[in-house]
Amino acid sequence: MDTGILILRLLVGLLVAGHGVQKVSSHLGGKGLEGGTEEFRADGFRGGALTALAAGAGQIGSGLLLAAGLLTPLAATGVIGVMTVALTVKRHNGLWVQNDGYEYPLVLIGTAAALAATGPGDRSLDAAVGLTPYPLWWAALAILAGLGSGLLTRLVLHRRTPTAPAAPQNAVRGER
Repeated sequence: MDTGILILRLLVGLLVAGHGVQKVSSHLGGKGLEGGTEEFRADGFRGGALTALAAGAGQIGSGLLLAAGLLTPLAATGVIGVMTVALTVKRHNGLWVQNDGYEYPLVLIGTAAALAATGPGDRSLDAAVGLTPYPLWWAALAILAGLGSGLLTRLVLHRRTPTAPAAPQNAVRGER
């Protein structure tokens, strides 16, 4: 079981960290900070480069902590928070990723929550320094804090898109 948890932590943690690197640099196929900033603007976020830097740093830090199995509940909180923001941005596209949906962020949220609940395993820095096992309430706190921080971030930093002007009451619709 510990080998499976190690593989899961490494895969998810390094991919999340890599995605953060792409937001702030041209490494790993990223478009640099300018591209990350434009991505956030296109998705309706304010804050410019600071928003892209914060998201990228959050993904890099939480991803590396998760991969190492260090401070696992905190790492899970970070992954859940950043992916909750991504999920809320993509939800209007539906579930499936081929339609630019929220399938992938949802999988990462579930994986981080599961790792918070199971713990990082014996092959982790948490275990090496004696931090495990974490009590189950730490997992619950990590999940709630991640979801809450993601929703709060979306609420505070996302612009409301203007609604289309309403049609005049006396407009003729569909008449020939």
